Amino acid sequence: MSDTALLVMDIQKSIVDRIATPDYLPRLTQAVEAARNAGIPVLHVVVGFRSGHPEASGRNKTFGALPEGAFTLKDPGAAIHPDIAPRPDEVVITKKRISAFAGSDLEMVLRSGGLSHLVLAGVATSGVVLSTCRQAADLDYRLTVLADGCADADEEVHRVLTEKVFPRQAEVTTVEEWSGTLS
Repeated sequence: MSDTALLVMDIQKSIVDRIATPDYLPRLTQAVEAARNAGIPVLHVVVGFRSGHPEASGRNKTFGALPEGAFTLKDPGAAIHPDIAPRPDEVVITKKRISAFAGSDLEMVLRSGGLSHLVLAGVATSGVVLSTCRQAADLDYRLTVLADGCADADEEVHRVLTEKVFPRQAEVTTVEEWSGTLS
């Protein structure tokens, strides 16, 4: 699986704290460990801004409304959740919008590593996962979405995306099923 990478997206403290399901992080940890054990690169994608948010336009409904200091280096809520902390050899990609590709060097990292199959997991299903899935499909990446490796504040939106929308562009599976294919 030398062409595969696991993208673990927006697993930042202030984002994950909004997810009420206690079994989410242990399940995501299982996916991360399975990838590591199989030699699959784990790429951590985070949203991040410079001090003063010069990258966040006031016209942008999501990011223009952020409080001063949110998702900057000084914001403890911007840190990757310790349960999923990157190892020293794992790449952290910083993005400036919803999609993992927007305002980041993700495509360069993928291309340089010969990575053409992306396994997507993260918070929120209706945010980073949806936007990244759509953009990656348009860029001709092969895609797998770990349905239970994604979470959303709206369970119905999560269900519709994982059962009806994502299957049009990606294989949709569970963390356990995907992990089982790696051994």
